[in-house]
Amino acid sequence: MHSNEKHRLADTIILGLLIILAITVLLPVFHVIAGSLSSTAALDRVEVTLWPVEFNLDNYRVVAENSVFWHAFLVTLSVVIVGTLINMVLTVITSYPLSRDHLKGRRIMLLLIVFTMIFQAPMVPTYMVVKSVGLLNTFWALIIPMALSAFNMILCVTFYRSLPEELFEAARVDGMSEYRIVWKIVVPLSLPITMTLVLFYSVGHWNNILAPLLYITDTKFRTLQLYLYNIVAQTNINESLSGIQDMTLDFSPQGLQMATIVTATVPIVLVYPFVQRHFIKGALIGSVKG
Repeated sequence: MHSNEKHRLADTIILGLLIILAITVLLPVFHVIAGSLSSTAALDRVEVTLWPVEFNLDNYRVVAENSVFWHAFLVTLSVVIVGTLINMVLTVITSYPLSRDHLKGRRIMLLLIVFTMIFQAPMVPTYMVVKSVGLLNTFWALIIPMALSAFNMILCVTFYRSLPEELFEAARVDGMSEYRIVWKIVVPLSLPITMTLVLFYSVGHWNNILAPLLYITDTKFRTLQLYLYNIVAQTNINESLSGIQDMTLDFSPQGLQMATIVTATVPIVLVYPFVQRHFIKGALIGSVKG
């Protein structure tokens, strides 16, 4: 067997394994979507597999009319927007200096940052710190403790080190300050890694359940993931019926859970296609070059 044939065979095997893995991952997703679009009777008879049975949109109508759901949705959206903006600003202004060889103490700082990745602070001390600074039951409790990711910062440092030093020296000769170099040169040249980190941070905020569970008891600041936790893990659907006027709709606890999960997942799924190209390029460059 020639080497080219061996490579083709290997590629075929790998592709087949990836297809099987993708199908395995997608089967539960299709089941949830099918269940959310099926009638209560079909769900009770356990007839739903991967295709809706007795097509029904009432579960989504209940979700759409639920004011508690949309309040949690807006809280989460606010956390994603504000939190990601703060994350990116802190990541950029921290990563750029650490990517320059002439910075004194650079290696020590990087070692300390890597240390925090290996030995993370326990949950109870972290909670006590958040409580002591008065962040409990506040919007900022969902943002400040996750303001900077050491892993994302290391990824950004690696990318910045791949940029030519001659470009920065020329900018300094022209009289540009380090701040102008960052915002006028570094940031525009770093679109791939920027989009990658935006995706990392935004998905992290969107899916974050630990922070709301630890720091939030006030329903005013309850996030979408905490809302999902209450109706799925705690099987509490009373809040799912908030604001529902037409009680003749064909909905069920299981159908409501599935419809809520799908509705909460769709926004973050829709974002990915727009950043996919930059995400792949940034992840590869940020992890390989250095």
